[in-house]
Amino acid sequence: MSTEFTTRVTDAVVDSLDGTADPRLRELLTALTRHLHAFVRETEPTMAEWERAVDFLTATGQTCTDTRQEFVLLSDVLGVSMLVETINSDGKGGVTESTVLGPFHMTESPVRALGANIDLVGGGEPCVISGRVLSRDGTPLPGAVLDVWQANAEGYYDVQQPQVQPPGNGRGLFTADAEGRFWFRTCVPSPYPIPTDGPVGDLLRATGRHPYRPAHIHFIASAEGHVPVTTHIFVAGSDHLDSDAVFAVKESLVQDFAETDDPALAREFGVPTPFRHGRFDLVLNPERP
Repeated sequence: MSTEFTTRVTDAVVDSLDGTADPRLRELLTALTRHLHAFVRETEPTMAEWERAVDFLTATGQTCTDTRQEFVLLSDVLGVSMLVETINSDGKGGVTESTVLGPFHMTESPVRALGANIDLVGGGEPCVISGRVLSRDGTPLPGAVLDVWQANAEGYYDVQQPQVQPPGNGRGLFTADAEGRFWFRTCVPSPYPIPTDGPVGDLLRATGRHPYRPAHIHFIASAEGHVPVTTHIFVAGSDHLDSDAVFAVKESLVQDFAETDDPALAREFGVPTPFRHGRFDLVLNPERP
C-alpha cells in the first residue's frame, strides 16, 4: 500500500470541498472524509468487505418505509443516537435528562384529553401515568404539551401491527392543565425487542448482541419559552435496564411504577384496583436569552 498516495487522495477530496458555500457543511464533510479515510487505512478492507458494506447500507435504505426508519435503528444500536442526543443536551442539572427519539416516532399522535386511555386494545396491566411539567426553578408550566408513545403489552408499536392495533394505539398528545399537571391511562409497558428482520438485526446477530429494550414510555415535553426534551421513563425492575440494545438508559429516568389498591385514587383516575401508578415530573430548561 502506498502511504503517499492514500494521504494524497485524502487531501485531494478535502481540497475538492473548498467551494462548499455552507461553512458548517464544509466542516462536517471535511471531518467525515478524514475520519473515514483513516478508518480505511487502519483496517485495510478487502474489495469483498467493501462490497458487503455497500450492500448492507443499500439494504438498510431499502428497509426504510413511512412507518419504519432502519437508519435510525442502525444509529441507535451503534450508540450514535445517544451520543448526538447527549452532546446536544443543555448539560445543566435539575432538568429531565434526554434520550433517543427511537425509530417509532413515525406518525402523528392523536390529540387526547387529560385522563384519556391510550391503550385501545387492552390486555395489559392497568396503569396510570401522572405528574407535572415544570421549569428548572420548580415553576409549573401550564399548557405544556406532551407527546407520548409506547408499545402495547406484547411489546409492539401500532405501526408494527397495522392489522392488529388501531392507528394511534399507545399514542397521545396531551396538554397540561393550569398547574402544569398531566395524567392519562395506559397499560404497563413491557420489555421488547427492536425489529430484527432487517439489516440491523443481521448486525446484532453477527456481533452476538441481544435486541431487547427495557420497559419504557416515550415523551416529548415542550412549553413556551423552554427547550423541549425528548426522553423515556423506564420501569424500575425491568429486564435489560443494564443492557439496553440502544444504550438509552439513564439512572435518573428509571422510575417506580408502584402497584396500588387505593379506592379513592382509583375513582379519581377511573381505573379498577389494583393498578400500577407511575408518578414523576418532567423538568425543562428555559430558553437562553
